[in-house]
Amino acid sequence: EFDFKQPARSGEDVAKLVWGVNPYFVSGPLQLFGNFKLGPMRVSGYDMVLVVLAVVCGVATWWALNRTVMGKVVLAVIHNPEMSASMGVNVQRVYTGAFTVGVFLAALGGAFTPPLISVQPGLSVSVIVISFAVVIIGGLGSIPGAALGAAVVGLARAASVHLWPEVELFSVYLV
Repeated sequence: EFDFKQPARSGEDVAKLVWGVNPYFVSGPLQLFGNFKLGPMRVSGYDMVLVVLAVVCGVATWWALNRTVMGKVVLAVIHNPEMSASMGVNVQRVYTGAFTVGVFLAALGGAFTPPLISVQPGLSVSVIVISFAVVIIGGLGSIPGAALGAAVVGLARAASVHLWPEVELFSVYLV
């Protein structure tokens, strides 16, 4: 029985009930890949693995959308679903497939995030804000633009952390 006097629980509230409110930090992968010297800097091997993973995922997504028949169908459905449906494309199946690939990429990103930052309830809000900024800067629907937007946002945040830490989150909006 549902009590209408009680507010409905959000997904984040359910996560708090299941896993608690304490942050989790996973340090195993950071130690597994170690550190190495790159010029005058010491760089985490895990960070380099993430860079390679991001490039592979970005190139694979671009290739799949621009060089395969199914990718062309997805782009056609994105730009004009009515015309695609009139040409015999099962638009709902394309939406489902695109959503599935998006969920897989989001899960992949979520799986590789915990060694970098502590995972805790409320983390999703900051990730969504930064992701939104990257998409807006790079242009909606542009994979090379998203890569450029991510680089710009990342460099702006890193520079603000070192130059003026108090405005680090504002730097994303400024860009």
